[in-house]
Amino acid sequence: MNVERTVPANAAGGELRSALDELVHAGAQKMLKTALEAEVAAFVSRFEDVVDETGHRQVVRNGHLPEREVMTGAGQLKVAQPRVRDRRGADDANAITFTSKILPPYLRRSKTMDELLPWLYLRGISTGDFQQALEALVGPDAKGLSAATITRLTSAWADEQEAWSRRDLTGKEYVYFWADGVYFNIRLEEERQCILLLMGATNDGRKELIGLLDGYRESEQSWRELMTDLKARGLKAAPKVAVGDGALGFWAALRKVFPTTREQRCWVHKTANVLNKLPRSIQSKAKSDLHQIWMAETRAEAEKAFDTFIEKYEAKFPKAVACLVKDRDVLLTFYDFPAEHWLHLRTTNPIESTFATVRLRHRRTKGSGSRRACLAMVFKLARCAEKKWRRLNGSGQLLKLLAGYRFVDGVLDERNAA
Repeated sequence: MNVERTVPANAAGGELRSALDELVHAGAQKMLKTALEAEVAAFVSRFEDVVDETGHRQVVRNGHLPEREVMTGAGQLKVAQPRVRDRRGADDANAITFTSKILPPYLRRSKTMDELLPWLYLRGISTGDFQQALEALVGPDAKGLSAATITRLTSAWADEQEAWSRRDLTGKEYVYFWADGVYFNIRLEEERQCILLLMGATNDGRKELIGLLDGYRESEQSWRELMTDLKARGLKAAPKVAVGDGALGFWAALRKVFPTTREQRCWVHKTANVLNKLPRSIQSKAKSDLHQIWMAETRAEAEKAFDTFIEKYEAKFPKAVACLVKDRDVLLTFYDFPAEHWLHLRTTNPIESTFATVRLRHRRTKGSGSRRACLAMVFKLARCAEKKWRRLNGSGQLLKLLAGYRFVDGVLDERNAA
């Protein structure tokens, strides 16, 4: 038997919807009506003891509010919400007012739809295809959900980002920092926008977006502004280690704001910088030699591989070797931390992988028209991605690290607590 028959859904437009869609829509309409009736009945029953001198109830049902339409995941639903009246009148100080938790006043879209709209946009649906995509998901009656909706959403995201950037951080503690500056093209401006991003690992191993700022390139002043603001809002504890590329602005600011934090340079960035100073013909071999350094099991083995690289390439390629040697100490910091965390600490991949997706979505939606809109979009994308960030390997080691225990070549040295 063929269940997937079709029935007319919009005679004027000649649109067809499946019988299953119609059943879902009708069921949702009936369910919403039943839920609203039950909510009002429960509310009225709570005040059945509120009566006047003659024993008549004061809080009673009073017909319905004017019918309105609400967009939900099941499509556009028509709702005639039950009304409640207190006979004492609104001017009475003891008057009781009913507000539906299911269908608050002025609601025109369900929370599901409000989450769907940014999801579509942030996943790369261009504004030109927006209406078509929505109609495919919720039916041909997706009114008021045009591309213009995105303009209003972007403004709301910007307000959300500004509120998030003022949140209280009292009591928060991050064991690790990852820092990066991400550049974006702004359609209405010639200069690229640099957004500074800071991610952290909590003491239970969860990764969180800590802060982001529309900075001036990756300058010390911009990074210092970001970290000083975090500190002013309650982030007093310095992280144990910060991971980033060689951008001097971040490190100079870190030393002033969190001077006790150890530094770890990203090996992916360092490898790329060193290889750029070598002929293409030997880059593959040099990359393998660099790999031997940061994948060594112990610091002693890494130091030996480091010396070997210098000996092999310094005579002919001094600039490449100098690029590597200048950060020798801060390239090997990770050996003083749990081996389970080396995967997370040797590179900025935890933040790079997330914002590679951000860049992709930003290009797919053809960029932003203003710096504020770009910052808002990056914030929203990052917050969406944050929900899927996985915990650090060996999260239990973090508490030992915070307790002052030292790690030697990634292994806990229980004899020497700091």
